[in-house]
Amino acid sequence: MAGWVRELERRGGPALRLQQREAGGVGCVVWDAALVLAKFLETGACPLASRHVLELGAGTGAVGIMAATLGADVTVTDLEELQELLAANIESNRHLVTGAVRAQVLKWGEDVTEFQPPPDYILMADCIYYEESLEPLLKTLKDLTGPDTCVLCCYEQRTVGKNPEIERKYFELLQVDFELEEIPLEKHDEEYRSEDIRIVAIRRKPALVELWGRGRGYGTTPQRDCLRCGW
Repeated sequence: MAGWVRELERRGGPALRLQQREAGGVGCVVWDAALVLAKFLETGACPLASRHVLELGAGTGAVGIMAATLGADVTVTDLEELQELLAANIESNRHLVTGAVRAQVLKWGEDVTEFQPPPDYILMADCIYYEESLEPLLKTLKDLTGPDTCVLCCYEQRTVGKNPEIERKYFELLQVDFELEEIPLEKHDEEYRSEDIRIVAIRRKPALVELWGRGRGYGTTPQRDCLRCGW
């Protein structure tokens, strides 16, 4: 299948080489939000070494593979039709990985039992552009997150068509069960940043964490700071 390679520079060594495809939908290219989130991980604001990380809507795998080069144990997930591209990019960059990385199929809204226990981090880049996917995505987030899970959601603010309304609806629904904290622009990578690309840290609301724990026999231990980050 015809395509081309996008290089993503790294602070600590050779660049990631990410194959892209001319055909196959929006998941086949490296979007700007993925670049911003991948480079944010390199700032060291979140300790990734030996952490369990899951990427949703991984596409080319840029963000998850970057996390794996920083020592994380990563599962990159997307639909069946993107598994070949994910596998190719994992193999192309395996020599740079200091943790571990694998690709698995995950369709939002469906059972996530095989992805338990909850990961330390969930990574998302440009996953909130499609209105019909909002509720399945929110279900998956609720099913995947535990009391210490930190979700990092990076997205580009788009002002055309239905995009502003979709974004508004997503965050409105999200705040029913989660707390949100925007990471200031000055904490992003110095080069890979933009006024219209946001990174939001998301965690379960404390009351819901208590219910989550009771439902699994964990008692009512107060929620630890799931962010583990220094902003």
